[in-house]
Amino acid sequence: MLDDVAIRVRQNVGIVTAVLLFCVLYVLYNLAHPKGFSSAVLVQNGDEIFALAMLAMAQTVPVLASGLDLSVGAVMTMVGCFASYLLTGTAGGAPLHLDIFGLHLSLGTFPGGISGILLGIVVCLAIGALAGLINGCVVVYGRIQPIIATLATGAVYIGIALFLRPTPGGKIDEDLNWALTNSLGDFAATVHIFDDGAASWFAPVAWIPVPFVLLVLIALLVWVPFRRSVLGRAVYAVGSAEGAAYMSGLPIDRAKIAAFTLAGFFAGCGGLFLAIQTSSGNADIPQAGAYTLNSIASVVIGGTSLLGGTGSAIGSIFGAMILRVISFFFRIFDIAPLLQPLFEGLILLAAVSIGALGVLRVRNTLELFR
Repeated sequence: MLDDVAIRVRQNVGIVTAVLLFCVLYVLYNLAHPKGFSSAVLVQNGDEIFALAMLAMAQTVPVLASGLDLSVGAVMTMVGCFASYLLTGTAGGAPLHLDIFGLHLSLGTFPGGISGILLGIVVCLAIGALAGLINGCVVVYGRIQPIIATLATGAVYIGIALFLRPTPGGKIDEDLNWALTNSLGDFAATVHIFDDGAASWFAPVAWIPVPFVLLVLIALLVWVPFRRSVLGRAVYAVGSAEGAAYMSGLPIDRAKIAAFTLAGFFAGCGGLFLAIQTSSGNADIPQAGAYTLNSIASVVIGGTSLLGGTGSAIGSIFGAMILRVISFFFRIFDIAPLLQPLFEGLILLAAVSIGALGVLRVRNTLELFR
């Protein structure tokens, strides 16, 4: 049994390294924080981690298929702008209009209340998935390299976001904001379940941040079934050796399209939460670019190879957590903003180098592509 465990650890050394590094850094962070190991700090951390964790998962799926998606930040931003219109939760509904070429066109009224919020969430996630589907179709049927295709589509999505929100604005339902950005106890009190969160059996878990629960649910209900599906295994096969996958009769085109579609869905989840967290929509181009680059760094730190075929979205989640914990340290130790990129770069370089130590043991260059 110990041999089996040792084999699994060697097969997932990247994920194991990311988990251990995150645990060490997070413990040190809480020890240094004046209010460390408290529910309030954990909730704040969860709110800041969730969006990047979603984009890290979004980036992982195309990378596993030996691609790269430079539009994840743009999709996140676009979905957030849509959410600022659709999740107002007003009783009478939200009037929708379109201002184009000097014309003011009324598009009707989007439903309000709880049903309107639920419908808005579904629409936002569908928009994210549709953007990913478009990316996949451009890559597969246009026969364009993913990095170029998604760079172009990302510009389009940012353009849509700027059209929707030339300036930051909009409104998100206050109860939705409070319920999803706090602890499970606050969520229960807001939606009036479990005796408004006061049930005795609920008390031991009431402190858990909702963002972490959502993260676990998305990983278990979306990523794990996908990875075990035929398309999921085909994505790994395409990333490992596309020629061999083709000769084996695997649905290569469908696998690539599914990878980018799922990436769009995950990016949509991140954009939806970011809009809920900030209670507004903002077509922030620098923010979109920063999230995209950090998603790639999270993937690498999480143990996924940029060559494709090996890795997991779970490891990328921990990679995103590591990045965020590093930024938390900057606040604790009051690092000057101008010096933060320097320290962050050095730490990232060290973390990535640890994962690359295995290359030094390679005797045959061909082993790098296995």
